[in-house]
Amino acid sequence: MVIQTSNLGYPRIGLQREWKKTLEAFWSNKINEEQFLTTMKEIRLQHVKVQQEKGIELIPIGDFTYYDHVLDTAYMLGFIPSRFSEFTSYLDIYFAMARGSKDHVASEMTKWFNTNYHYIVPEYEEGLQISLKDNRPLRLYEEAKQELGVDGKPVILGPYTFLKLAKGYKQDQFATILKQLVAPYVQLLSELHAAGAQIIQVDEPIFASLTKEEVQQAKEIYEAIRKEVPNATLLLQTYFDSVEENYEEIITFPVSGIGLDFVHGKEGNLNAISKYGFPADKTLAVGCIDGRNIWRADLDEVLTLFTTLQKQVLTKDFIVQPSCSLLHTPIDKTEETHLSTELFDALAFANQKLEELVLIHSALTQGTESISNELETYRNVHHTIRSSAARNREDVKAARTALKEEDFSRPLPFEKRYELQQVALKLPLLPTTTIGSFPQTTEVRQTRKEWRNGVISNEQYEQFIEKETEKWIRYQEEIGLDVLVHGEFERTDMVEYFGERLAGFSFTKNGWVQSYGSRCVKPPVIYGDVAFINGMTIKETVYAQSLTEKVVKGMLTGPVTILNWSFVRNDIPRKEVSYQIALALRHEIELLESSGIRVIQVDEPALREGMPLKEKDWDAYITWAVQSFLLATSSVANETQIHTHMCYSNFEDIVDAIRALDADVISIETSRSHGEFIDTLKHTTYEKGIGLGVYDIHSPRVPSKDEMYKIVEQSLEVCDPKYFWINPDCGLKTRRTEEVIPALEHMVQAAKDARSLLKTNA
Repeated sequence: MVIQTSNLGYPRIGLQREWKKTLEAFWSNKINEEQFLTTMKEIRLQHVKVQQEKGIELIPIGDFTYYDHVLDTAYMLGFIPSRFSEFTSYLDIYFAMARGSKDHVASEMTKWFNTNYHYIVPEYEEGLQISLKDNRPLRLYEEAKQELGVDGKPVILGPYTFLKLAKGYKQDQFATILKQLVAPYVQLLSELHAAGAQIIQVDEPIFASLTKEEVQQAKEIYEAIRKEVPNATLLLQTYFDSVEENYEEIITFPVSGIGLDFVHGKEGNLNAISKYGFPADKTLAVGCIDGRNIWRADLDEVLTLFTTLQKQVLTKDFIVQPSCSLLHTPIDKTEETHLSTELFDALAFANQKLEELVLIHSALTQGTESISNELETYRNVHHTIRSSAARNREDVKAARTALKEEDFSRPLPFEKRYELQQVALKLPLLPTTTIGSFPQTTEVRQTRKEWRNGVISNEQYEQFIEKETEKWIRYQEEIGLDVLVHGEFERTDMVEYFGERLAGFSFTKNGWVQSYGSRCVKPPVIYGDVAFINGMTIKETVYAQSLTEKVVKGMLTGPVTILNWSFVRNDIPRKEVSYQIALALRHEIELLESSGIRVIQVDEPALREGMPLKEKDWDAYITWAVQSFLLATSSVANETQIHTHMCYSNFEDIVDAIRALDADVISIETSRSHGEFIDTLKHTTYEKGIGLGVYDIHSPRVPSKDEMYKIVEQSLEVCDPKYFWINPDCGLKTRRTEEVIPALEHMVQAAKDARSLLKTNA
């Protein structure tokens, strides 16, 4: 019997976010290419070294990236859009695809399955010559071997998942393009095998949600690859859910091992194994430590899982590993000493999860008595936090029990509400607004840091925030926007800000994870029952409204987004946590309304990403997600206009859910996805207020008025002008002032041109 420890992927960003800082220094020309590459190599090798020191036997190689692993694969296979043909160097092409350039839009970015990580969508173009442009995994494998003596486990994105995530081809072209991927994958794997790679991890997360026909199609590709590379040891890796529906076929794939998720797909995968067993000639890689959350594992539960598996499978070869890449967790908890002992003890970040894998390996190979002290410690930790006062609040339980059906709906239907709102708000046709945040300049961030460190007083900080707010209210008035925002200068992060002001949340000092590119977020930790304490946004919003005759929107983050962008307690259903957050936000919304705020935006950009991978599980999630939003927003008067915002999702799956939110206005990312949602609306109707984003805020380029007008024009072909709004794709927090002002001026001019045309045609 062979049992090995393995990791699927390690966080890229560095313990002190060195990776992020290096990227941004390179982009701003503070370091040259040689310095960039040298520093990135140091970070990359340090990550390998940490895993080696923790005792991991199969260390992932190639999971490290300069931006995104899907983009790495696209570049490697030659999926480079022709609009970037003017660039010649690898880094120029690579970052132009990721971020755009002065003259060219970036490739689309969207969510990585149901996580808060974003990947760059590969683009297929007619005439594309698919080939192995660059065997990056081979270079990194040889680097780790030569520099550290580590015979690592190359990690690559599998051909089926890669092409399923790509866009630009017609559906009837899929099979042909898939076959064209065989040759470059054969070359890639052959070269890795020839270099000595003992095992190669091929990630196919899409396998959790394939049809029978698709699985057969994928199998044929793997058979074609195996025929050409018969001796390479391939580990077919799945994650984020079970492969229950297609398990019987997947275990016949011509690979040496199969990785299954026994955290997020435990029930389904166990059912499948119970029914069909597992082949004696394959290694079973058991994803038994949660790669997406930050809680210590229940070691007793994990060991029971292995006992069950060993009884049901023929194989004697196991790999002990996380459920997915540790990309989704912070790196190390050792700096979080400010947390309460009961919470600190209950946490496990990436490095602690590696230690848990080694503990499990010891128990499996040397017996549970070899870790008896650790088992006892773990049991005590779990008991302490389960029985804590923070997780057992009677007031929260009482509020949940008291909910009635009418708490989940607005008094009047949308059409009647919107008429009342038009009278109250007096907005023009095609009103313009922004999504909420304005640039968080170096001065804003530095002043906040000084305030948090006690260098300046509360009064000085509040005066600074008021000064920034007034400056941007004046900018918005001068630009000619119709509905203004206060700019959110007091907020670091749209989830963290609210979590800091609600009971049941805690915050790490260094719990950063990658969201997209160099953008890192520090998710709050929901460890207890969530409850309202005091007003969270009233002061800043009311102050902004006092500065102008125009309407100022209140800005809140919705319950489902707060849930999905936090590390959530795992002792009660997520639905219950979401309802707790919704009840707290309901109180805040009522306070905003009673303070004279007539438009309130409750952002739900993460609603789509929380959906389960399997369509059969969607309805249950959508039901409680929509109910959470309604619970938060339904107590306001009919004249109060509720807005919401969503970005970077596959919206066609949730048009009905968006409608069910019953928001008066929804703003949706459109330009970055190259108008995809506009196409969705050609096949369905949306009869409420809607704003389709007219420019991509994630790129530094300033789009022209004509570009924006074109999107408005396309949008009005599928949207009723009476209900149409004009706005950017997303908040403007990460952009510079000199980018934001001209872009918004162009947007307002595009709106004016569109109004003129509508009046002419009326």
